[in-house]
Amino acid sequence: MKLAIHKLLEHHHPPFSRSSKSQCSFNSFKPISTSAPSKPKWNANTNLLITNPTLLLIEQCSTMCELKQIQGHMIRIGIFFHIFPVSRIISFCALSDSGDISHAHLIFSQIAQPNVYIWNTMIRGYCKAQDPLMGFGFFRKMVRGAVEMDDRSFVFALKACGQFSGFREAMSVHCSIWKSGFQSKLLVQNGLIHFYADNGFLFCAGKVFDECSLKDVVTWTAMIDGYVQQNDPDEALRLFDLMLCGGAVPNEITMIAMLSACADKRDLTLGKSICEYIDQNNVNCSLNLMNAMLDMYMKCGCLTTARELFDKMECKDVFSWTSMINGYAKHGELDLARKFFDETPEKNVVCWNTMIAGYSQNNRPREAIELFHVMVKGGPVPIEATLVSVLSTCAQSGCFDLGQWIHHYYIHQKLVNCTTILGNALIDMYAKCGSINMAEKLFNEMPVRDLVSFNSMIVGLADHGHSRKALILFEEMKNLGVKPDDITFTGVLSACSHGGLVNEGKAYFSYMERVFNLDPKVEHYACMIDLLGRVGLLEEACDLLQKMPMEPDEAAWGALLNACRIHGNAELGKLAADKLIDLDPEDSGIYVLLANLCATKKKWCDVRTARSMMRERGIKKTPGHSSIEVEGKYHEFKVADNSHPESKYIYQVLDELLQLSKLDEGMHNMFELNFYANKDAFLPNG
Repeated sequence: MKLAIHKLLEHHHPPFSRSSKSQCSFNSFKPISTSAPSKPKWNANTNLLITNPTLLLIEQCSTMCELKQIQGHMIRIGIFFHIFPVSRIISFCALSDSGDISHAHLIFSQIAQPNVYIWNTMIRGYCKAQDPLMGFGFFRKMVRGAVEMDDRSFVFALKACGQFSGFREAMSVHCSIWKSGFQSKLLVQNGLIHFYADNGFLFCAGKVFDECSLKDVVTWTAMIDGYVQQNDPDEALRLFDLMLCGGAVPNEITMIAMLSACADKRDLTLGKSICEYIDQNNVNCSLNLMNAMLDMYMKCGCLTTARELFDKMECKDVFSWTSMINGYAKHGELDLARKFFDETPEKNVVCWNTMIAGYSQNNRPREAIELFHVMVKGGPVPIEATLVSVLSTCAQSGCFDLGQWIHHYYIHQKLVNCTTILGNALIDMYAKCGSINMAEKLFNEMPVRDLVSFNSMIVGLADHGHSRKALILFEEMKNLGVKPDDITFTGVLSACSHGGLVNEGKAYFSYMERVFNLDPKVEHYACMIDLLGRVGLLEEACDLLQKMPMEPDEAAWGALLNACRIHGNAELGKLAADKLIDLDPEDSGIYVLLANLCATKKKWCDVRTARSMMRERGIKKTPGHSSIEVEGKYHEFKVADNSHPESKYIYQVLDELLQLSKLDEGMHNMFELNFYANKDAFLPNG
């Protein structure tokens, strides 16, 4: 989208002015082929009428080697020292994919009075070479040297500011626009709107937009796209309505922005109406627009229509395939997502990331890790997003070794920059895999911490029983001005629950609404019920549960049932169990817990009732199982399991471990007997 708007702003025709001479010398001309069949990309937007055969060679040039031969020939015949020929040389060096911006700079430095086209080309060239600061430096030289500018000088300067997020520099360009009298030029206004909107300064963009006496499709599209990028689809749709009422005709890029707005709103009805508008008004259906339709249908959950559209597309790119993969994965259709992934002709890193994230987000860590191993062996180089998904998977599955390897291989060796997002994923992985000390170390070393960093650490400390540490960190977070959210308070209340800190828990629960204006959710009530129940305040826990402003869920009733088990309250336990059975009648653990609770109180009739309910409903106790990951493959075992192909050797090793354990226990007992028999020998004299 950004590239498309930039292209709309950049169409221009260079002037044919001729002046000044250059004093540089180059190698003599060598014969080259002149049979280039098509115009290179660097000059595709120009409509020049060139008749000079040497200048025609520049227009057909494809390498720097060829260009330097032409340049040498131009010097020899004397046409190099005119502004127009040298401008074509600089244009190739600065704008061609096979050009050399340093060579363009060298030639530029030899021109006594470069015209505005050459200055603009240098700014564009450095932006293309991903060196926008140098490009903006040329604009500054134009201002200081009082070089006469045109509309495009400001547009290219703003593009440079956009590349390095230079808001202050863009404001200085805006001031220069007013001083130079270009504030009413539509191309310049469009450039300002695009910069401000694209970088999130929608107030400034709106102010320029309102100042426009004339608005074209680029003006409207830049503003609409700005609202879409800043997750305000409603305002984008309002502007689109105004655009149509004002008589402006949307183009392909406008429609892509509108489809993105519909996708963000998950508004299928509106999305379909946009598609109908495209069809009725013969809007050019490019591949980008078809992909936007595909993405909208997938995000709105209309998988069938998306599949029909995909099958009709004559041309597909990796984005088309990735949209299908992402859509199916988001809706839990992982087998279909994997089918499309396997059939994708050319997979880029985003395609791999989408499939790995799909497995991770749908609680299928084994497949996510296996696919990551395939990617490492023969796919593209993983990027930050890949590692974040895999680390999340490691946290889910307790795959500590892989998480640690990612940390050492990719981050310690600086193959991937450790951003705050990646640091947060590492902290979460280490905390959930049991290495809370390593999580703390990483947290303390982070140069920048955000809300997610604090949440990950608070929840990790709470889960490991470090209640006081979690609360101290919460206070530190408040003092630093980081505003807590729902997840923060889940971690804080969980810490109070694990530490039995009743007064603190009650205080923090009341802070949520009173101090931070956060309405407690069902998970916060569950934490409070767990806290009260653990310390034996069962009646207070039950009272809080009954006063909940929403229906209690399994977590709330489960916390109460667990508290009843701990403190042996069979009557209240039966009430909690009945509610849980209504919510999830297939969970065997509820019946088992209820039966055990009644058994401890010798309520054998209730025990028989619980067991008969299981039999009548065909519910069997879910067998426990353990799993281990070896070289990227998972192995699961149940009690007395013989299904593994190497069961014989596994049990053999297990027997050896048991023998060693018994031997170790025997040695320990022998030492204790020895100690008590001869304890006087171990005591100091006197």
